[in-house]
Amino acid sequence: MKKGLVAIVSATVLFGSAYQAAAAYEPGTNAQKLVVIENHNKNAANLQVTKEGYQSAPSFISGNISKDTYLSKEDILTFLKNNNKLFSFDAKKNVTFVSETKDSLGMKHYVFNLSINGVPVDDARLFVHTDQHGKITAINHDVQSNLPTDGKAAKKLSKETAIQKAWKHVGEAPKKEVKPLAVKGASPNSLGEKAKLVMVKDGNDYKLAYRVALQYIAPTPANWQVYVDATDGHIIKSRNDIMDDGAETGSGKGVLGDTKSLNTTSSKGSYYLSDGTKGMGGNHRIETYDAANVDYTSDQLPGTLMKDSDNKWTSSEQAAAVDAHFYAGKVYDYYKKTFGRNSFDGKGSSLISSVHVGSDWNNAVWNGQQMLYGDGDGREFGSLAGALDVVAHELTHAVTEYSANLKYEGQSGALNESMSDVFGYFLDPSDWWVGEDVYTPGKSGDGLRNLQKPELGADGGQPSHMKNYVNTSEDDGGVHTNSGIPNKAAYLTISAMGQAKAEKVYYRALTTYMTSSTNFSGARAALLSATADLFGKDGTEYNAVKTAWSNVGVN
Repeated sequence: MKKGLVAIVSATVLFGSAYQAAAAYEPGTNAQKLVVIENHNKNAANLQVTKEGYQSAPSFISGNISKDTYLSKEDILTFLKNNNKLFSFDAKKNVTFVSETKDSLGMKHYVFNLSINGVPVDDARLFVHTDQHGKITAINHDVQSNLPTDGKAAKKLSKETAIQKAWKHVGEAPKKEVKPLAVKGASPNSLGEKAKLVMVKDGNDYKLAYRVALQYIAPTPANWQVYVDATDGHIIKSRNDIMDDGAETGSGKGVLGDTKSLNTTSSKGSYYLSDGTKGMGGNHRIETYDAANVDYTSDQLPGTLMKDSDNKWTSSEQAAAVDAHFYAGKVYDYYKKTFGRNSFDGKGSSLISSVHVGSDWNNAVWNGQQMLYGDGDGREFGSLAGALDVVAHELTHAVTEYSANLKYEGQSGALNESMSDVFGYFLDPSDWWVGEDVYTPGKSGDGLRNLQKPELGADGGQPSHMKNYVNTSEDDGGVHTNSGIPNKAAYLTISAMGQAKAEKVYYRALTTYMTSSTNFSGARAALLSATADLFGKDGTEYNAVKTAWSNVGVN
C-alpha cells in the first residue's frame, strides 16, 4: 500500500525551485514521515505537495504557484513545458488538450490527457487550475511512471475484432438471442458495446490497446472493461466495474407503507411512471420499469414501463416502483438545486430504474447505464428501492463515473464507495447509517454501514483508521471495507463545519480535483483545495478538513 508524502514548502514562486525543495527529504528509514522545509523567503507562499510514493513526482500541488497570469490553454501549455522537470512525463510531448471550463467562482480549469504520439494514456489526466486573475493555484494529475515520448505500435486489429475477443474473454460471447443491455431509445451497439484506442501500461511498457466496455445484465449485472492489445489481440487486463451494494400528479405507497406524491404521465386512460417535469432537456425523463417478467437473455431491459389505471399506486407489487421513482426525482432535484448539475452526466440524461430484478436479489446496482433494484430476500434485505440513501448512493456512482471516474479498485475504489455513502447521507441526514431502512427488515438500530462509527456496520464493520487498513485481493481490493476510513473523515468534517458547507466542499473536490487514480492522500489534497476555493485557507473550514483526515491517519 502506498501512502502519500506531504511536504509543506516555503519557496519562491518559481515552480522549479518549489519542486526541488519538495523532492528533498531527510535521510532515514521512515519513508512516510512529514518533511517540512523552509526557505525563509518573505514573498513566498506555502505550497502543499502530495506524492504517491516517497521518491515519486508530486501528484497534487496547491498554493500560490505562479506570480504571472495564464489566461489561455496556450499559456498553460507554455507553463507546463517551461516546468517540464516537475512531472513524471515529458510535458512537451505527452500532453494533449481536452477542455477548458470556468466555474461560478471565476476560476478556470484546464483538462489535458497524458498521451503517447497523440493516443491518450488510459485513465491519465492532468488538471491545471487558475484563480479569477489567471494565477495558477493547483496542479494535479494521475501519476504515470516512465511514460515514453514515442513508440506507438501500428494498429493491426479492427474495433469489431477487439470487441469479439473481449466477449470471448468474459465468457459471454453474444448469441443471436443475446444482446448487450440497451435502455429506451438507444441501440445495443451504442450503449452495450464500446471500444476506443488507448495506451495502457503492461508491465513496464505501454501498449496500444482497445479499451472495450461490455455492459449487460445476464447472468449477473456487469460493466466489463477489457483491454485488448491492438497489435496481436491478447488480453492485457480486464475488470468488472459494476458498482453495487444497493404531467400528472398521482400518489402511492412505498416499501415502508408511507404515502408519496408521484409525477406521472397519462395516455389513453392509463397512467405511467414517467416524469417529464424536471426540464432535463429534449425528451429526457425519469422513468421506472417493471423487470419482473424480463427475459435476461434478450434485450428486453429496462422492462415494461410501470402502468396504473387510476394514478393511485397502492398495491404491494407497486411499492418498490413508487420508491424508486420518487427517490430518483429527489436525487435529481438535489444535484440540480444544490450544484446546478442536470442529471448524473450534467447533460440531462434520463434516469431509468428497473424494479423486481432477479429473484430475492439482495442488491441495487448502477450498471453504467441505468438503475436496477432487487426485492431482497426478506431476511437480510427488504426491497432495495425503499431507502433514499441507497438510491442516492447508486446514482452518485453515476455522477462519479461522469466526473472523477474513480477507478473501482483499491483506495480509489474505496473512495468511490465512500463518496456515494457521503452523498447518501447528504440526501438522508436523519442518521449516520447507510441502508438502515431496508437492511434486516423488522430489526431497528442497525444498517449496512455507519459513517460515524464504521466498526458498527454489517459483516463485522469497517476500519476507521489507516492503522487498520485491510490489504486484500477480494472485493476489488476491499472497496466496500476500506471505505470506512474516508467515511469517518467525512463524518468528522461534516460535524465540524455543518452539512451546507461540507456538501459544497465534497462536490467540488469530486468534480473539480479528483481523478481516476485519486487515493486517500489525494482525496485529502482535493478536499483541502476545494475548501480553500470556497472558504479560504485561514478559516475553521480548512482546519476542519485537515484535522479530520489527520484523525484517520491520512497526513
